[in-house]
Amino acid sequence: MSTVTGAPRGARSAELFDRARRVLVGGVNSPVRAMRGIGRDPLFIDRAEGAHVWDADGNRYVDFLASWGPAITGHADPVVIGALREALARGTSYGAPTEREVRFAEVVTGAFPSIERLRMTSSGSEAVMGAVRLARAATGREAIVKAEGGYHGAIDGLLAQAGSGATTLGVPTSPGVTAGATAATRLVPYNDLAAAEAALDGAAAIIIEPVAGNMGVVPPAPGYLAGLRAACDRTGALLILDEVITGFRVARGGAQERFGVQADLTCLGKVIGGGLPVGAFGGRADVMAELAPEGPCYQAGTLSGNPLATAAGLAVLARLAAPGTYERLDEAGARLEEVIRGSGAPVTINRVGSMLTAFLTDTEVTDYAGATACDTDLYAAIARGLLARGVYPPPSQFEAWFVSTVHGEAEFDATARALAGALEEAGA
Repeated sequence: MSTVTGAPRGARSAELFDRARRVLVGGVNSPVRAMRGIGRDPLFIDRAEGAHVWDADGNRYVDFLASWGPAITGHADPVVIGALREALARGTSYGAPTEREVRFAEVVTGAFPSIERLRMTSSGSEAVMGAVRLARAATGREAIVKAEGGYHGAIDGLLAQAGSGATTLGVPTSPGVTAGATAATRLVPYNDLAAAEAALDGAAAIIIEPVAGNMGVVPPAPGYLAGLRAACDRTGALLILDEVITGFRVARGGAQERFGVQADLTCLGKVIGGGLPVGAFGGRADVMAELAPEGPCYQAGTLSGNPLATAAGLAVLARLAAPGTYERLDEAGARLEEVIRGSGAPVTINRVGSMLTAFLTDTEVTDYAGATACDTDLYAAIARGLLARGVYPPPSQFEAWFVSTVHGEAEFDATARALAGALEEAGA
């Protein structure tokens, strides 16, 4: 297996990055891709297959980024590729309803009992935007409660104490977001039920990642999600669960199945697109009836439910329906955890199923404050060392590692060897 050696970036990636900076802002189309959080320039990826990606210089990496989660059955899954080829031959977009959209919605609603009606979008951010607007329309209230460190897309009103790339770059709130945009946003610590209960008075909704994934993986404390459900029932606020990461990832019915809670509105993305841009939101029929064309709350999208996204999504969701799939994913997640723990790295590992974060700290991480207290410099050094040895981790302490159905012992053994070398090099 070819691995990266010598210079911190290959000649071809260096050339592409120099070209990219002349025409793309920062040389990338999403900030965290710039790899500034780990103190290096980005690798440019040429292709991907199974559990691996190859950069533009021909170096192969065991991939734990998984396109930030969607590649749950591996890259270039032959079943997904076949479905895309068939769909592509029939046209890429019609701007009109299709049978495949109906089938897709039937699969999603069949997996999530809380989703009685669905609306597709082209991204998770759009799904969140639609769900928040709908919650305000359905309740006649304006305030939205969110957790500190919760990231729900690049939406003005929710870019307050946001996680994900905003945390990586040290920009918890973004210039250009007006005071008015966030005036109706109420911030509470993640896993602090009492704070959420107080903030929900008069609010339209609380939007929460049922398993935080954008401050790093932080599971819900026992009783937290059930407590939010009860508090919403008591105050008349809606419970919006942002399952863009966890939906079809931690269980077929997402975190709602895994933790036994039901949302009023659910946001989905990533896995449901099979690697293509897609999102969806849905929920109670009476709430969704407020959405146009049935109701007055407007939401639309030219490419929503397009033939390619629905074809890829249906193929992946069918693959995930095979018996034992989620048991195998959980086992792979546990194996990765075992590899990291066995390395002797000074970490606290939070894992839910096939997603985890190795926090560089010796204390428990249960909220945003705990996540941001980690040793990000050490994480950066270890991440650079892993990349130099053919393993691709998230280029940020505040993101999740993902395994797929095709990660096996060869990949975990290679990761163990790479991690040993990276730790020695970092002096950890």
